[in-house]
Amino acid sequence: MEGITKIKELTPESRRVNVLAKVVEIGEPKEINTRFGETKSVTEVVIGDETGKIRLSLWGEQASNVKDGSTLHIDNGYISLVRGQMRLNVGKYGNLNESEETVSEVNNELDMSEKVYENTNFRRGGSNFRRGGSPGGYGGRSRRDSGSRGNYGNDEEQD
Repeated sequence: MEGITKIKELTPESRRVNVLAKVVEIGEPKEINTRFGETKSVTEVVIGDETGKIRLSLWGEQASNVKDGSTLHIDNGYISLVRGQMRLNVGKYGNLNESEETVSEVNNELDMSEKVYENTNFRRGGSNFRRGGSPGGYGGRSRRDSGSRGNYGNDEEQD
């Protein structure tokens, strides 16, 4: 397959990526409240290739198509940061399919979801002002504290 991005090449800015990876671990579905007031189910799946591994966030019914040990082809995926850690997403414009091509070797030493990045997605344009025209834009709370999608999942405390 052409145009495949290796897992170790993913960055917080990665968009429109095609990834071929093996399912290493399937987490339990979790119910989260989105920033839009909806409740959605998200399942985190660890996938990997010979260069490393990463967490893949699957929303709703996407997780029902995934089997442990299978090889997935993610078409038009993107990276988001959850608590500063990278997550691969399929999104509504992407596709997730089981691949006939297999990934047999997974590098478990390099976990791309382990490193914590500063979330800079909301600082574009050189301004300190966000939604609503006030600094912070969330009533003085950071986006992480606002019950947004970026705060789902783990009850573990972050340093």
